[in-house]
Amino acid sequence: MSPWRLLLTRPEEDCAALAQTLAAAGIASACLPLLAIEPVQPDARQRQQLAGLGQCQAMIVVSKPAARLLLAQLAQAGLQPPSAGWFTVGEATAAVLQSAGLTVTYPAQGDDSEALLTLPALREAMAGPAPRVLIVRGVGGRELLAERLAEQGTSVDYLELYRRCLPVYPAGTLVGRIEAERLNGVVVSSGQGLEHLQRMAAADWPRVARLPLFVPSPRVAEQARAAGAQQIVDCRGASATALLAAVQRSAAPAS
Repeated sequence: MSPWRLLLTRPEEDCAALAQTLAAAGIASACLPLLAIEPVQPDARQRQQLAGLGQCQAMIVVSKPAARLLLAQLAQAGLQPPSAGWFTVGEATAAVLQSAGLTVTYPAQGDDSEALLTLPALREAMAGPAPRVLIVRGVGGRELLAERLAEQGTSVDYLELYRRCLPVYPAGTLVGRIEAERLNGVVVSSGQGLEHLQRMAAADWPRVARLPLFVPSPRVAEQARAAGAQQIVDCRGASATALLAAVQRSAAPAS
């Protein structure tokens, strides 16, 4: 049995699946979702974007909630998505789209924007005149993608399908869970997840910041460092596989 006992903070459904994966590897965990997905009511512009997917050279879907909501909205509107031209940041998001019969390209190494931008298939899609890209996401996030693509002369638009909210918990829930279950590490899956962790900790953040913090990318690692986190482990990916590898190569703190 691993000495690690991790606090998982992903949305509820993802948290439960991740906990199962860790348990199979002998790693104990506790779930405290700090991100809740709130779908955005589609407006006329979003419906127009859905209908015009075939006019884009690439559709980049940045998360599993974005993929699920996109497929649901297309089905509701009776629209058939293009079979190709789909890109995702990671394998798990790709799997959601592939389940609908779509051809999806994603980085084999690294679940982040930087890895996606290096893909030859994405560069090829952008090689024609006046390329257009639609980034399917929640409200805010993944600005690096748009900035880099725009620098290459690509027209970029967003289809924002949900908001990420911090669930409501009683005061002291975070530290209470850590102490009650003797947790010795915390996992966040995004920059916004880290922000919500700080908000939940409130005055107890200095105590939480002393725990090893597993993050998905160098960008979030830098954000955590600036916030005062003292032990940061960059998993170089947001997948369960990346987290598991990072945990297995990291020494747990002494009890």
